Amino acid sequence: MNGPRTSPQRLPVRALAAQALAPVLAGRGSLSDSLPPALAACRPEDRGLLQALCFTAVRHALYYRALLKPLLAKSPEPVIEALLLLGLAQLRELRVPDHAAIGETVEAARQLGRAKLTGLLNAVLRRYQREQETLEAGAQSLRHAHPDWLVQQLRRDWGDAAAAILAANNSEAPLTLRVNRLKISRESYQDLLETDKVSFAVCAHAPAGLRVEGVGDVRKLPGFEDGLFSVQDEAAQLAAELLGTRPGQRVLDACAAPGGKTAHILERTPDCQLLAIDSDDRRNARIHENLARLQLKADVRTADAGVTASWWDGKPFDRILLDAPCTATGVIRRHPDIKLLRRPGDVAQTVAQQQRLLEALWPLLAKGGRLLYATCSVLKAENEVQVRDFLAKHADASEVALSVKAGEARPHGRQLLPQPGGHDGFFYALLEKASG
Repeated sequence: MNGPRTSPQRLPVRALAAQALAPVLAGRGSLSDSLPPALAACRPEDRGLLQALCFTAVRHALYYRALLKPLLAKSPEPVIEALLLLGLAQLRELRVPDHAAIGETVEAARQLGRAKLTGLLNAVLRRYQREQETLEAGAQSLRHAHPDWLVQQLRRDWGDAAAAILAANNSEAPLTLRVNRLKISRESYQDLLETDKVSFAVCAHAPAGLRVEGVGDVRKLPGFEDGLFSVQDEAAQLAAELLGTRPGQRVLDACAAPGGKTAHILERTPDCQLLAIDSDDRRNARIHENLARLQLKADVRTADAGVTASWWDGKPFDRILLDAPCTATGVIRRHPDIKLLRRPGDVAQTVAQQQRLLEALWPLLAKGGRLLYATCSVLKAENEVQVRDFLAKHADASEVALSVKAGEARPHGRQLLPQPGGHDGFFYALLEKASG
């Protein structure tokens, strides 16, 4: 693929969006990797549009591909496909005026060194306009914009409720804050938001949670630099509450990066002895950044939590949080590229990884101690089935009832499904080791 003729700093927003999308559509990367450089190269006033373009195009990519298939003689290169998806995103969901949606998207191809393909882009997008009704009828089976394997798995796991999960995955995720109650009460922070005329709603299940609306840059909210709050979904905020740490306890946060739950544990119980482990140096840097802003301290180490001989000092932990690696099928609305990047075989791989970590960490738990198993998945194999199988193999493990009303009690654990305008999809199960 030829490189762009113009330096990234001078590219218009749609060209930057296409550059960010191309590796994702080609299955070579995630938006988490490709979007930050594009945002850095974008004019500040265009960053909101850039994010909206990328997230909308990826969120509906499988449906858009079905709409475009009858209009293309062959599969286009990733950057041209990205421009076509961006064009549809503007015409359909973002309601950009037709002349801007098509004209500026075609011009972006020229900026990216694809002048010979501007005619194709213009013709395809205009033909979509003319034949929209017929094309939509032909692509109706992919209106949910999810891969078939995932749709079938959700239907096997959740029956009729699968349709609501698919719809929630295609909605925009709310911006949720976790108030740092070491520094300020939730009620007092609400007063600051009201003074700044920021609309908000109190989270029903997370005692430190607030959902805010109409906020483009969280760093401009009151108290960001002073560590008065963090961004964290309501479902994720339940982890620290359910772990139930007490002053003086030894606590392990396994698979801790980027550190949101680590910080929350410390905000609730600043006098605990907390060790945070993650295998990724780059992601661990995020833990340090978050703790520094919040003025919190923990022992942070880079290690494979499952290879305990490389980091454990032999002293048992009173509490262990295992926020296990998973398919992340409960947070698709926040990471819509999951629908493009996940494969059916990923489920079995994550189940095996979760099992490895559970087996490795259980011996580190003190007698009478508790391990909170958590995932941001909605697939039963990773959640209630995983816990069922673990309990069947460990006579010294029992399940503790969870003190939360969110979601649905399952035969093992509690499953939260993604809620439009509310929390993400999450699973929790609390396991206690026999004291005898």
